[in-house]
Amino acid sequence: MIQIEKLRKVYRTRGREVTAVDGVDLTVREGEVFGVLGRSGAGKSTLLRCVNLLERPDAGRVLVDGQDLPALSGGELRRARQRIGMIHQHFGLLSSRTVAGNVAFPLEVMGVPRAERAERVAELLELVGLTEHARAYPAQISGGQKQRVGIARALAGRPKVLLSDEATSALDPETTASILELLRDLNRRLGLTILLITHEMDVVKRICDSAAIMRDGRVVESGPVRELLLRPGSELARGLFPLPEPVLRDGTTVVDVTFEGDSADRPFVSTLARTYSIDVNILGGAVEEIGGTRIGRLRIELPGEPDVNAAQLAHLREAGLAVEVHGAAGDPAAPGGTPATEEEAPVS
Repeated sequence: MIQIEKLRKVYRTRGREVTAVDGVDLTVREGEVFGVLGRSGAGKSTLLRCVNLLERPDAGRVLVDGQDLPALSGGELRRARQRIGMIHQHFGLLSSRTVAGNVAFPLEVMGVPRAERAERVAELLELVGLTEHARAYPAQISGGQKQRVGIARALAGRPKVLLSDEATSALDPETTASILELLRDLNRRLGLTILLITHEMDVVKRICDSAAIMRDGRVVESGPVRELLLRPGSELARGLFPLPEPVLRDGTTVVDVTFEGDSADRPFVSTLARTYSIDVNILGGAVEEIGGTRIGRLRIELPGEPDVNAAQLAHLREAGLAVEVHGAAGDPAAPGGTPATEEEAPVS
């Protein structure tokens, strides 16, 4: 549905160049919720604005539903944009218009007849649960309700794609959860493809099918959330399951074990200990419900160096678990592992 190829955007001011997006490739499949994470300044907002050409890229292609948007003429681009809705971080509502008036505004711009406009507005307000607030003004409703108005307005033109620019960052946790639930419901009921940017791991955990992490204008990791969580060394996995820095001791092996679904209910630690008559030290762990599946990560310590624990590590892998071995003390990285000093994920 959305195909981004070699996208580049450079800002030039006072003789200085800042590369906000640097050769990004990204694919968002039809009907999925795709989250782009990163710290402030990572380039994620610029990337989003390039998708609907609020920012025109300096190089690369942006294809939405098969159309290369930068290659379209003025009229063609306007029609293509009508199929792309956008939700803004700070709502962007017109204070002089009622809730219904704000939702009707894009329909007025598109020249939709009054009777059809009124019918569509009523339909959208019911969809987002604001029918009883149709005549209220933005100053009279809560932040969560304002964002619901923004979502209804973004859906006015019956878009196939919905872009979300930090839609929940200004909301409290309870309201954030309700807005994310609404977005997921709209994704399923309307078949919407949703591309959202966020700095909150909880957003990815709750509703995203796929995700990408951006840093310094580049995508450093992307793919389906489940695959990323099971990938050794994944930054997304470290962000969703934050564990303390491993303390590596001589004569031991520190291992991160990721498990999902049925394996989450198996006593693999006690089975490992009984099978090999060893003491297994649990250093930390977390279990989350992601995409309707229980996924967890556990950090354990085994007696003996990694080469001594080859059979034990094979046992865990044969049980369907993802295994990541941390570097042994005095060794920058043990076989099959990652350096103990590796930087933590750049998202919160």
